[in-house]
Amino acid sequence: MSHVTDMKVILSRLYSLKNGLSSIRINARNFSNNISKPSQLLQKESVTPLPPLSEPMPNLPPVVYASAKSEEYTTEVTVLSNGLRVASEKKFGQFCTAGVVLDSGPRYEVAYPNGICHFLEKLSFGATNKFPSRDVMLRELERHGGICDCQGSRDTTVYATSADSRGLEAITQVLAEVTLRPQLTPEEVEAARQAVAFELETLAMRPEQETILMDMIHSAAYRENTLGLPKICPSGNVNKIDRNIIMNYLQNHYTPDRMVVAAVGVEHEKFVEYVQKYFVDTKPTWHSESSGEFKPLTDKSIAQYTGGIEQEECEIPLYPGSDLPELSHIVIGLESCSHGDPDFVATCVLNMMMGGGGSFSAGGPGKGMYTRLYTNVLNRYHWMFNATAYNHAYGDTGLFCVHAASPPARLYDTTLVIARELAAMAGKVGENELRRAKTQLQSMLLMNLEARPVVFEDVGRQVLATGKRKPPSFFINEIEKITAEDIVRVAKRMLSNKPAVAARGKLAHLPSFDEIQANMIGSNTAPQGRRLNLFRA
Repeated sequence: MSHVTDMKVILSRLYSLKNGLSSIRINARNFSNNISKPSQLLQKESVTPLPPLSEPMPNLPPVVYASAKSEEYTTEVTVLSNGLRVASEKKFGQFCTAGVVLDSGPRYEVAYPNGICHFLEKLSFGATNKFPSRDVMLRELERHGGICDCQGSRDTTVYATSADSRGLEAITQVLAEVTLRPQLTPEEVEAARQAVAFELETLAMRPEQETILMDMIHSAAYRENTLGLPKICPSGNVNKIDRNIIMNYLQNHYTPDRMVVAAVGVEHEKFVEYVQKYFVDTKPTWHSESSGEFKPLTDKSIAQYTGGIEQEECEIPLYPGSDLPELSHIVIGLESCSHGDPDFVATCVLNMMMGGGGSFSAGGPGKGMYTRLYTNVLNRYHWMFNATAYNHAYGDTGLFCVHAASPPARLYDTTLVIARELAAMAGKVGENELRRAKTQLQSMLLMNLEARPVVFEDVGRQVLATGKRKPPSFFINEIEKITAEDIVRVAKRMLSNKPAVAARGKLAHLPSFDEIQANMIGSNTAPQGRRLNLFRA
């Protein structure tokens, strides 16, 4: 009986709760009915009493749109009394990027132990006459929210900083100190030696091979001259390079005529004033250490393309815990053109047409999935793990190459596939693929130039090479002018020379250099070797 009583109590409570909810709903409904209605009902076709978007809002002033001014994107260049060039460009924002671009790199190390520029990257932003240690210098940059970096290529070295524009004088002084007045203490040189040695060990243990292969393909293309000299310090030179050798190199190559001080996001007149104060009025360290008039000794030879093959039999490291097989790598290169050549833009479009990447790359048309190395190579040959085209342009020459990777047993087929794809560049060019390549190159150019550091590097490199900077609109128009005939002409020009080949890994199945060259002459005139078997293990 007690159980029945409990159930009756529960039911009665639920019934009362139900009645209470009903009264709440009724009260809420009555409350909403008490809201006063507008005197005029809205028209059925109108959602709000506001005018449609096709008509201007009443009682508002006319809209004044901002317009781009050409002077806001003009690069100003000033040449100082000692020949130092100062270049700057205005850019909206509170921060600026400033740096020094030097005509200095491994290609000029012919009279020195190779690897000096590798050491200089590790020694950058160290102790100077003004800043007794790296920490003191970094604290000075941090006062203005600044960061710094040093990067080198085969023919240029760039010291760069980004900081608040109000600290322009301070960062200009820092740049002058690190480029012209480094101390290069024994402790710093020894630390750089250990850093270089550690990097060499790391490169040997990494599965990624691009850094080593780029040295090898340049060595094959320009054997023992200029661009063929190694960018990575050879292991035998790690203990040979000392402070005296480095200081002698700086004295000969860090001269005003080989230097551009550039900035983006600054006032040109103020920047020139600071550069004059810290780069010109205050002398470099090596001037105080040497006596008498000094005449720099630099290598002014032009790059001599030779072609040939560089190969290294070794085991390529694997990714820990990865299911990827062991790979062998092949790079086939052709002599291209310099960045001042009339065919430079056409070569860049051809590079976009070839495209490529890894077999596991994600993306759509904007990521290059419709380029030739994807559609003709990666999508057809399942053993191919990578196929990527590169174009390296320098002041006097260029190198166009394709890097591919596959299991060692498939290296023969991989090499011939890449060789024939390079030969096919001189064939028919489709209208859609040309349009796609041109649009992709234009969009890539404009997207990259949205970043202030990229604009700085573009300003510095162009002024260093030509004394002025061409605006992005110039290159956009030049890209648009490229025709299919231009692509074919450039391809035939490259294929007329002897190829360069670099290979690394297990190379038992690597075809001979003559066979590679024969497959690049053309499918109609060259012996094709054995046929590719898609199902061979």
